Amino acid sequence: MAVTDEAIEKIKGMIVSGALRPGDRLPRESELAADLGLSRNSLREAVRALSLIRILDVRQGDGTYVTSLDPQLLLEALSFVVDFHRDDTVLEFLAVRRMLEPAATALAASRIGERELDALGARLDALGTEPSVEELVACDLEFHRSIVGASGNSVLCSLLDGLSGPTTRARVWRGLTQEDAVGRTLHEHRAILAALRDRDAEAARSWATVHIASVEQWLRASL
Repeated sequence: MAVTDEAIEKIKGMIVSGALRPGDRLPRESELAADLGLSRNSLREAVRALSLIRILDVRQGDGTYVTSLDPQLLLEALSFVVDFHRDDTVLEFLAVRRMLEPAATALAASRIGERELDALGARLDALGTEPSVEELVACDLEFHRSIVGASGNSVLCSLLDGLSGPTTRARVWRGLTQEDAVGRTLHEHRAILAALRDRDAEAARSWATVHIASVEQWLRASL
């Protein structure tokens, strides 16, 4: 194991064991290196790596702290990695989204508030019947983000937010090339919203599945 990897594992062990908790300040570099049996250089590299994935927060002139370890914060690294996806993996991202988002939509059926439902309805009304593809896709992203957020599961919300990026271009492409893609998307959004208003978790799950699967099926046929 490379010395930097060893240093990362040792710091990780301190956090997992509870020796370091969210918000805690790490001991001074010289002290921590001695305690862990590491060189200061390898410790420094480990701290730099862990700060990149939001495990540690290096504050110049103050010290190094364990972050809140909030799932949304930690999963920001996923969004960064996802940005490097290849076009031939978009179907895989859609498949994962199809597994997760209907579950989040079903959860939201019993948790989403009336004000949130009204806001979703108003957003769809504001689009009208013939929005541009760009307007529709922007609304689509926010529509699903709001519903997933209402599921109350921050990990699920962060995962799906990170996965939505790679599929955006496919949704725009579909809107520009598939006949009546805009009308179908609006219809599916309305059906999801109606199921949420009825507090019908299974209907909400089914419509969310249909909605994502329709993009997936179109893309598979177009490649």
